[in-house]
Amino acid sequence: MHFMAFPKSSKISFVIAALLAITFSPVLAQQPGKIPNLPKFDMAKKHFGFYLGANQMFFTIKHATGFQDVVWKGTQLGDVLADSAKILSIESKPIPGFTIGIVGNLRLGKYFDLRFLPGLQFGERQLAYNLQQFRRGDTIYGEVLKNIPSTNIDFPLYIRYKSERVHNFRLFVFAGIDYKIDLSSQAKNEDETEEITVKLEQTDLNFTGGVGFEFYTVYFKMGIELSMAYGTADLLHRDQTLYTQSIEKLSSKIFQISFTFE
Repeated sequence: MHFMAFPKSSKISFVIAALLAITFSPVLAQQPGKIPNLPKFDMAKKHFGFYLGANQMFFTIKHATGFQDVVWKGTQLGDVLADSAKILSIESKPIPGFTIGIVGNLRLGKYFDLRFLPGLQFGERQLAYNLQQFRRGDTIYGEVLKNIPSTNIDFPLYIRYKSERVHNFRLFVFAGIDYKIDLSSQAKNEDETEEITVKLEQTDLNFTGGVGFEFYTVYFKMGIELSMAYGTADLLHRDQTLYTQSIEKLSSKIFQISFTFE
């Protein structure tokens, strides 16, 4: 099984968020003699808002048993011009995307909320196939990239646990599920060109969790959330090409940083 490590950009996002928390904490912490902003905001049974976010989509790849030993004939290679070829490795490469959506919050108690954040998630992933190609007696090594765009309609529902509010600042953690429908899915479409497209199934159920912090301004509450979503479904739509037959399971993993305004 092959697991992709987070790229440097994801690690940088975590560092930036941590630095923001450290920067804002002293400013937003308890300040004796000063009235906190929006003191009754969290007493409302429900409230709404919106969010903007940046994401990176990954694949978790489970390779087919013995995939490196299979020799594919030229008639099976599609857009690869060779007499035969073998796959040496398959890797997932993320491409930055963005997310927009609506925040719906139901107060369950002093420390717990039920959150529903439907939205649109735009992103793209690459599958990089490292091939050993045999052409007219020569051996050539090369990489074939397959771009796979996704436009997900998201329906995340989760429980959030909040810390005690400290003046205009609060921390929280959350966990829940996220049902996704990919509007860019090509699973039911036929390829009209010689280029072989790697296709994904349309729906997926994700387990999601994360951490964040929020602070209260005079007019609204702003939050910053870091989340990871792990897909449960095998997304790969299979055909008889080397690109799909070399993979036993292809599941989704999405990192996201979101800015909420409520």
